[in-house]
Order: sequence, then structure tokens, then C-alpha cells
Amino acid sequence: MQPFRVEIPQADLDDLQRRLAAVRWPAGLPEAGWDRGVPPDYLQDLVRYWQSEFDWRAAEERMNRFPQFLDEIDGVGVHFLHVRSPEPDATPMIVTHGWPGAFLEFEQIIGPLTDPRAHGGDPADAFHLVIPAIPGFAFSGPHGLPGWSVPRTAAVWAELMARLGYDEYVVQGADFGAAVSMVLAYTHPEQARALHLNMLVMRPSGEPGELDGLSEEDRYRMTMVDRFVAEFSGSMKIQSTRPHTVAYPLADSPVGQLAWVVEKFKDWAQAPNVPEDAVDRDVLLTIASIYWFTNTAGSSAQFYYDNLDYLPRADAIGRFAPLSQPLGIAVYPGALFKPVRRLVERDFPTLVQWNEYDRGGHFAALEEPDLFVEDLQAFGRLLRKQ
Repeated sequence: MQPFRVEIPQADLDDLQRRLAAVRWPAGLPEAGWDRGVPPDYLQDLVRYWQSEFDWRAAEERMNRFPQFLDEIDGVGVHFLHVRSPEPDATPMIVTHGWPGAFLEFEQIIGPLTDPRAHGGDPADAFHLVIPAIPGFAFSGPHGLPGWSVPRTAAVWAELMARLGYDEYVVQGADFGAAVSMVLAYTHPEQARALHLNMLVMRPSGEPGELDGLSEEDRYRMTMVDRFVAEFSGSMKIQSTRPHTVAYPLADSPVGQLAWVVEKFKDWAQAPNVPEDAVDRDVLLTIASIYWFTNTAGSSAQFYYDNLDYLPRADAIGRFAPLSQPLGIAVYPGALFKPVRRLVERDFPTLVQWNEYDRGGHFAALEEPDLFVEDLQAFGRLLRKQ
């Protein structure tokens, strides 16, 4: 286990500048807003900003404020943040990102969660935070190995937490992070003592009377998987079937990489007009730059191919096995998937917290860090009462 700092060589920054200056733009694209994908005028302006105004070295300084490490587990390098609270009795928690995510998603929640006293809160609400990058993503890759499934990743997280000396901890996640966190809770119940999610994909199971009495809103929620598959799952379908093919253009073109990332923040965040409605432009460019400099567009795409059973599909699972641990759910209005409480309570009798918010989307910790922090602190207080 070695300390790590983000330090991209100047030659790589110069290469990025050269590629941005030499971009060849597609011709003949009709005006369609965001209906056909990222609009040319929007992307051209964003690329101009990336080339002339965005400061990667400043982004590095922000990221390097947090203690980072690399360790080798199950044959791959794992990058993670380990931010211990100054409060000795803080609750350990491992937080997992999704795609196209990075630890930067959690930048604004780290201080309030690890040191609530310094942020005007109750020191009893403190957490020790471990924030790893999924193998093949960002600074945990690329590793070039197939078979990195959700269960295999969960097993690595269990080993990581054991190496850090945490015998019991809370697990939290959304997107792929939700799947990894759930499997970790199922497979290591003595260590993963509670589970908190801000994404849970539910499908009707087809059982008689299952949907009887549901409100119009809840019935709509049960159609959200179908809407995702029909409208927002283009990247999922490509990466889960032909990850090699999409890797070539993304590894060769930073503009292609940028478009691939920012489209998701428009479609998946609560961003009615442009991605910046939900996420700061410099943060968007930092995330895209991380994927570019680490050359992990292709290796992160492999995670889709290796985890078909965990993807939101029209034939996805309709029921879940119950958990033995307390479960907390946070629902944000702009989320891709919003579960139905009655069905969650049916499958998870250990549900102890359910909160619905009036703002925020799929990238909740990044979009609405104040709500995210409040929800996790409230969950921690419930756990201490049990």
C-alpha cells in the first residue's frame, strides 16, 4: 500500500493541447438540440474552454488535498482515498462511484462527513471515508484483464477494508456502485453492517396484485427501466456488447471522450438545458480529463461487458433477496430510476430510512452535496440507536 498523488506528465498535457487544436469536426449534422446527442455548438464551446481556460494543474491540486493510495489486490492496482475523521469514534464507510464516475464526484461531501465539527455539525455524525476506484476506472487502471464482475469487485472492497483495519463499516453507492455495495452487503454481512443507496433498479415481478393500489407516480416509476432502455441506454448497449470497438475512438480522440462523458451528465443529472445546470464546467472537464489521461475509456467499458446480469434491462430482476442489515434509501427527483417504497419494504424488511428530495439527479453527491451529507448523517444516527 503506497501513497499516491495525481501528477500527469507535462508531455501528456501538451499532447492533449495538440489533439484539441487539430480536432476534425463532423460535417452535416442537423440542428436537433440534444435529441440526437451532444449539439455541435455546445461541444465546440466546451472544447474551446478545455483548451484555453481549463486549468488541469489546479484540478490536480484540488484532488491532491485528499490522502490517496495504491494497493494491489487480486492482481490489479486499486486506487483509493482514505480520509480518516479526527473523531476517533467515527463510523467507517466505503463509498463507490459508477460510470462515468470518479472519486471527484465525492469531493464536496468529504469534509462535512469526516469532520462535521469543523462544518458546524455534530461530531458524533462523523465518518471515516474510503473511496476506491473500480478496477479499470481512472487511476485503478487500465489493467487489461477480463472478468472483473461486481462480485469480484465487492470481494476486493472487503479485502481493502480489512487491510485498512475496519472490521465493521457502512457501504454506500449508486449506479455500478449500488450493485457493488449490495453484493458486498449480501456476501459480507458481518463486516458490511449497513447499506445506503441512492439508486435501486426495480422491475415488476409479475406476481398477482403486485401493482394494485399503486399511485400514478409509483406506476410511472415502474416504467422507468423501459424508458431508460429506449432512450438513454445507447452507451450501455455498446459497452456491454462491443467494448473493444468503442475503445479505439475514445482512446484516440479527447473530443470524442469529452462528448461521451458530458452527454451522460445532460441525460442522467437534473440538467434541463445543459450539463452545467447540474455540475460545474470545471468538474465535468476534470472527470473527462481523468479518463483521457489514464486511458481508461476502454477498460471501464469492459465493466459493462463483464456485468450483464447487473445492468438495467427490460428483463431485469423483479424481486430481491432480503438483507439482514439496515437499509437506507435516498430518492432524488432527477434520478434515472426511482424505486417504489411499498415494493422496497416488501423485499427489504430491514428498511430503516427512506427520504425523497426535491432536487438532484443520478450524480447526487456531486449535484446536491448538502442533501447527500444530511441523508448519510441521518442514516448514521439511526444506526447508532440500534
